[in-house]
Amino acid sequence: MNTLTAGAKAPQFTLKDQHGNSVSLADSLKQGPVLVYFYPKASTPGCTVQACGLRDSKAALDNHNVTVLGISPDPVAKLAKFAEKQALNFTLLSDEDHSVADAFGVWGEKTFMGKTYDGIHRLSFLINTDGTVAHVFDKFKTKDHHEVVLAKIAG
Repeated sequence: MNTLTAGAKAPQFTLKDQHGNSVSLADSLKQGPVLVYFYPKASTPGCTVQACGLRDSKAALDNHNVTVLGISPDPVAKLAKFAEKQALNFTLLSDEDHSVADAFGVWGEKTFMGKTYDGIHRLSFLINTDGTVAHVFDKFKTKDHHEVVLAKIAG
């Protein structure tokens, strides 16, 4: 796993959102900075807490023109159910072949309950409008992810 670092050029991508529409990083960056956050699986406890924190922080993120793009290997239909059930007010993207996760360096070996497998590591990237990584968020708890992001953005 070779994770992107601050100052690196973010890989360009286009993925399907929870409504089946194509969303590209390039188009999102035209609106302002983008928070690309990777999460392992929709509708699981940790991912739900993390998503709801971002949902509840949308106004503060909007004040800084930050667009949120959540990326997981879930299919579009599962993302739609997750977004609807949790009333999420930002974009979820489906990376079923984990090619974008690979490009960002967040797909790799994980261990859970004694079992080793490949999956997404929970990391977030704040990307400047010029396409460079401004900050990598790798030290946070799911319940305070939004607070850590807002503290950095407001910095």
